[in-house]
Amino acid sequence: MTDAVKGPASYFPSIEKKYGRPVTEWKELIRSSPLTRHMEIVSWLRTEHGVGHGHANALVAHTLAEDKAA
Repeated sequence: MTDAVKGPASYFPSIEKKYGRPVTEWKELIRSSPLTRHMEIVSWLRTEHGVGHGHANALVAHTLAEDKAA
């Protein structure tokens, strides 16, 4: 039995399908941004890259959580 993906990562398949970029590429973009605050990065993804709020929020939350855990 496979556990369903939960949390921000549950958005990843639809993000890749909708925007045509792999999640790893979005994470690299987020990490290369000079911005550090969650909502600043979300706003940047929305305005500069056309990512919807929910998708941007999921990408940022997951990336920042990974970076914090490392």
